[in-house]
Amino acid sequence: MTSGVTDRDRAKADRHAAILHEAAALFAERGFSGVSLEDIGGAVGVSGPALYRHFANKQALLGAILVEVSERLLSGGRAVVAERSDPAGRLDALIAFHVEFALRDADVIRVQDRDLASLSDDDRHTVRRLQREYVEVWIGILSAVHRGRDEDDLRVRAHACFGLINSTPHTVRALRAHAAERDVRGILQTMARAALTA
Repeated sequence: MTSGVTDRDRAKADRHAAILHEAAALFAERGFSGVSLEDIGGAVGVSGPALYRHFANKQALLGAILVEVSERLLSGGRAVVAERSDPAGRLDALIAFHVEFALRDADVIRVQDRDLASLSDDDRHTVRRLQREYVEVWIGILSAVHRGRDEDDLRVRAHACFGLINSTPHTVRALRAHAAERDVRGILQTMARAALTA
């Protein structure tokens, strides 16, 4: 039985993913307003106008980047939590998941920090909703680790942890060696756990 996915479908999906990746890198480097569709097309080997077969315009491309990463964070966070039953194990797994995301998708984090206001209203509302739901995943785990603490306390802890983890890859971009990245991963996980359990 075939899956129904053709070589053409796979090639289109690969091209779509390449466009998102290159656009995120360019937006992170130059800002949303400093990048043209021609720049993005050149980075993936297609003409600027050919990008319209994938995205209606540059704003729609930005929306696809930030909505997709928000959906991935939420579904990944929920999956990590579902795999474990003990609160401490869940927290460690969630921290490791988010650290891996921050190291892998540092460009997308920069784009969101700087260019969220450039989204369409619909995409901005979608990103904000998905992010709120992701925070709730963390609060659910933290409430089991810190019994008796109120939700505002737990929310501050979660957001402070995101700040720690999300900002660090920008400061260590020069450390490209795998050993250095492993060191950064371990440091971030240790510091995040210490902050969240303090």
